[in-house]
Amino acid sequence: MQYISVYSTMRIVSELPNTAILFCPLPSRPAIGCHQLMQEAPSTAVDRRPIATRNRKWAQATTAWLASRNVSPNAISIAGMCACVVAGIALGVTSIADYRILWLIAAVGAQLRLTANMLDGMVAIASSRTSKTGELYNEVPDRISDAAVFIGAGFAWGGNVTLGYIATILAIFTAYVRAAGKIAGAPNEFCGPMAKQHRMLVVTVICVYAAITPRSWLTIAFDDSQIGLMALGLVVIVVGCVITVIRRVARIARALEA
Repeated sequence: MQYISVYSTMRIVSELPNTAILFCPLPSRPAIGCHQLMQEAPSTAVDRRPIATRNRKWAQATTAWLASRNVSPNAISIAGMCACVVAGIALGVTSIADYRILWLIAAVGAQLRLTANMLDGMVAIASSRTSKTGELYNEVPDRISDAAVFIGAGFAWGGNVTLGYIATILAIFTAYVRAAGKIAGAPNEFCGPMAKQHRMLVVTVICVYAAITPRSWLTIAFDDSQIGLMALGLVVIVVGCVITVIRRVARIARALEA
């Protein structure tokens, strides 16, 4: 039997029916064969959270820049967590200090968390540094980030401490349901309406609004009672998380029974 090596340019010779073609590693990616790349791509796409921003030029350019400098994907995950911890502290301080910059810091921190969550996976794939510990660094900092932001929102001006803790528990529980489904054999379930990016959007919108409006506008009056805008946002997050948990459990159950 005759063998032909295939590198960056592959030619299929139909005139040689008895020819077997060996898929050898490409020169630019010596550790991964062509057939391996084709097999890994679909599974990678299925397990990743669908984020349209990944296709933006700035995201791809940032990924290439970080990968070329050997920045660790795990370090990016930790950086996103730190940004969210700072955001939570800034939110808490708004209850004792009326500085608009604190709201802006919280808004930026929440969005930096999402950006880091996107870039860590992109950098890991671009630099071929995906690993089992990457899953650990992807999940644990995320849960700390949720706790920091929602507890901080509970202590914020116009917030509610009890709602902050409830939102924290439910945010962590939505992630637990997704992880439990994956362990059971179902695909990762990222559906909303209150997935991670939606929760951060609610917090960000309220923070930006609070940064540009008078402090008196951060409460809503109902007859003889009133509720703070941040507390109202936490109610939206709590209700949205409950719906998200129900939807995820139902979809995971259908996937496992299929």
